[in-house]
Amino acid sequence: METNQLRLAVYTGSFDPITLGHLNVIRRACRLVDKLIVGVGINIEKQPLFTADERVAMIHRVIAGEHNAEVRTFTGLAVEFVRECRAKVMIRGIRPLTDVAAEFTMLLANRHLADDVETIFLMADEELAHVSSSLIKQITPVTPDAMLARFVPAAIIPDIRAKIPGPNGGMTRDP
Repeated sequence: METNQLRLAVYTGSFDPITLGHLNVIRRACRLVDKLIVGVGINIEKQPLFTADERVAMIHRVIAGEHNAEVRTFTGLAVEFVRECRAKVMIRGIRPLTDVAAEFTMLLANRHLADDVETIFLMADEELAHVSSSLIKQITPVTPDAMLARFVPAAIIPDIRAKIPGPNGGMTRDP
């Protein structure tokens, strides 16, 4: 199938770090499309916990089984990145209530910027709907690894611990 005939979608975010909620949306989006591009946004005005290369590497590790997904970085507007990828669909993950107003505002703006790009909202599964990268950064210093694994893929916990030690100053394996 040629690229212009593929059902191609782009899922953008900062993924700083990737959470189980992000991973849930990625896996479900991969079932809906022929190819999913995960776009890791680089915002020069923000100080991320992880570099763009570190975020890409973590995402690659946790989506290794998704053969129709690839990861790329981008700067600037997400909708412009979607166009650069030659996609017509942007996937956005939302959490109940907390994201709806902001995402709806962004959807309207994106329609004015690129009326040929459709936005599809996917909500993470119920047990993950409250999880955000900001929450991870807040709870990591006081959370043992076993509890942290309820929010992020276990494969990236060492990466997180390298940046944010646990309650005992380092890895916090539970008995």
